[in-house]
Amino acid sequence: MKPIGIVLLVIAIILVAAMIVLYFLGKKAQKKKEEQDEQMKAAAQTVTMLIIDKKRMKMKDAGLPSQVMEQANKLMQRAKLPIVKAKVGPRVMTLIADEQIYDDIPVKKEVKATVSGLYITGVRGLRGPLEKPVKKKKGFRAKLQEKYNEANAKLKESKSGSSSKKK
Repeated sequence: MKPIGIVLLVIAIILVAAMIVLYFLGKKAQKKKEEQDEQMKAAAQTVTMLIIDKKRMKMKDAGLPSQVMEQANKLMQRAKLPIVKAKVGPRVMTLIADEQIYDDIPVKKEVKATVSGLYITGVRGLRGPLEKPVKKKKGFRAKLQEKYNEANAKLKESKSGSSSKKK
């Protein structure tokens, strides 16, 4: 066998092994995430709060308690998190919001939030529904992706229509 063939075979074996390892690590991480979600749902409580400010910032700049900083790994300390400053009762607290609800959180408004520790998992309007934020303009790549999906759907539709005529 030629040396190039051997090199390509070794690279292919390494890639397959890496994919298998990533598959099992992903399954393990998914189970761990589901367990954490169950624990957070069990400890969740509804709190009325006035949202003062919200920003994406690093953990060390956010002013979170030292216990939270010690428990977080180095990657999380450097990553930008959705941080919300809110007045809960007489105290001003710094909380971490869930990525999915961060954009729905209104600033300078009173809301009912589902909180689990320092983590905001849900938000409802105190007086009526929350206003949905205006969506930003789509980028060039997003527009191309949308056109591709539309064209692909039309193509599948025309193929399914023509195959049913043949039968």
